Amino acid sequence: MIATYRLQLSADFTFADARRVVPYLRELGVSHLYLSPVLQARRGSTHGYDVADPRRISDELGGENELRALCEEAPGVIIDVVPNHMATSDENPFWRDEELRRRFFDVDPLTGWHRRFFDVGELGGVRVENEEVFATTHEAVLRLVHEGLVDGFRIDHPDGLADPRGYLERLRERGVERVWVEKILEPGEQLRDWPVEGTTGYEFANDVQALFVDPAGERTLTELTEETRTWRDVAAEAKLEQARTSFTPEVERLRRLYDHPQLAESLASLPVYRTYVEPWSGRVEEADRTALAHLPDDLRRVLLLEERGHDGFVTRFQQTTGAVMAKGVEDTAFYRYVRLLALNEVGGEPGRFGIDVDHFHRANAIRPPRTLLAGTTHDTKRSADVRARIGALAGMADEWAERVTRWRELNAHDGGPDWTEELLIYQTLVGAWPLERERLEEYVTKALREAKRNTSWIDQDERWEASVLAFCRGLYENTAFMADVDAFMPGLDAAGQRSALAQLTLRFTSPGVPDIYNGDEHPYFALVDPDNRRPVDWTPRRSAKSDLVRALLALRARHADAFAGSYEPLPAGEHTCAFRRGDDVVVAVSTRGGDPQVELPAGRWREVAPGVYERSA
Repeated sequence: MIATYRLQLSADFTFADARRVVPYLRELGVSHLYLSPVLQARRGSTHGYDVADPRRISDELGGENELRALCEEAPGVIIDVVPNHMATSDENPFWRDEELRRRFFDVDPLTGWHRRFFDVGELGGVRVENEEVFATTHEAVLRLVHEGLVDGFRIDHPDGLADPRGYLERLRERGVERVWVEKILEPGEQLRDWPVEGTTGYEFANDVQALFVDPAGERTLTELTEETRTWRDVAAEAKLEQARTSFTPEVERLRRLYDHPQLAESLASLPVYRTYVEPWSGRVEEADRTALAHLPDDLRRVLLLEERGHDGFVTRFQQTTGAVMAKGVEDTAFYRYVRLLALNEVGGEPGRFGIDVDHFHRANAIRPPRTLLAGTTHDTKRSADVRARIGALAGMADEWAERVTRWRELNAHDGGPDWTEELLIYQTLVGAWPLERERLEEYVTKALREAKRNTSWIDQDERWEASVLAFCRGLYENTAFMADVDAFMPGLDAAGQRSALAQLTLRFTSPGVPDIYNGDEHPYFALVDPDNRRPVDWTPRRSAKSDLVRALLALRARHADAFAGSYEPLPAGEHTCAFRRGDDVVVAVSTRGGDPQVELPAGRWREVAPGVYERSA
């Protein structure tokens, strides 16, 4: 594999539209299309994760014949498969029929309530661990694999499944040889020994961004926030809030299985998304013991199978902790802790203010050779280019603090936003600059509600939201402020672009398979969804970024064996990341600007891209 390219399918970008861009993607150097969900979703779905009939290919996307035509023309195809949940609407025959609902969905017989995808009642948990349910819901996608039209699956949210390992082993037994899991690994956490190629790459995205964050800026940026709590304090508070509010139905269902007084607190306290204890096999790994070591002794013993008789509770507890983590951290705390938003990414650790080159090398050395290496995805909070630009603020922290302090005075106001929200707005503005007012307002509305500080999705404070949006509109009308932003942006943009291109170079040359998101081969400044699902401009054009993508993909094609094999760090200056892939490729990039400080191995080398060298014949 050389690279994957994620295409976001919709009624406005169908299988036929995707087929029309295949020649361009071949020319770019991509080896595999990576398609968003292709099964029949709810009418009007903008993403496809709300599957309404898993037996059918989506009519809105063009139907099965059009998908087959796309697969036949594409160099290779990976499709996004959603085993954990389906739509809970009458469009779904498995929900509409009460008998099928009880067989296919994870429904509580006592209350009639169903397991949800996170806190979304419109998406119900599926009993895919059941053989009949698995066979029915996977009939269509497995047929595409067996006929040679699809090369592999990306598995959405495996942490919601009752038996992730068993599910993945079943896929392998059914002939799916290439599988990637959307498993969110916390820093330092290792992927379990599953029959998969790897993850979808968030851990790499966070590592490579952290490599370019200058730790010298930490104190200044921390003081600028006026936040006295640590990241872990903010995250712990948000997770516990979610366990006690949004996930009340799940907690109550767990209490009926094993009533523990510290249940909500325990659900919210794990340092990882979930454990993988298997009551049916008795399997307990050391990583499970470590993750649960801090829990009350009686609860810990139950969860580690040292006290038997609570198998259903153990399974459901594990299915719930990941949802609490996701909603508490990704969809709440990330919008409350605003020191440096480049670090607030899925699977990220905002309290980790940068990593050194040795840390990056150690992580690269143990990456599976075909794990995906993500930059931007449909789920990232910001595109890679936005993160790189915001991350560059750490290297100019004093100047940023001076600017923002002046902006605070220039934009003095009554009411909302408060300082945390205002600082989030300024980072968003410069990170995605030039940013249209409408896009900023849409983003800020979502950010305010996700933070759940002064308003929320459930309890909206219309007066506060109106005040903050009026503030946003006023920014564009404040000529002194806009002039100061214009004066600041050239320096930040140059630093951000250097960081973005260097990070891209590492993503395309590190162990793994680089993944390109829907239009991200060109400069791409997108915010959280739905902003990152805007239509792609497929007009043929070139940019410094796309030229670099082409050069690196061509290099990967010429040296496939090298990129599938060894990774050897090279001695280099303190702020130079240098390594060798096989005998014929050397990479050396500076993490703080300037030229990389490295001595190339003996021999004749030619520079095929900035900081990337190929041995000459």
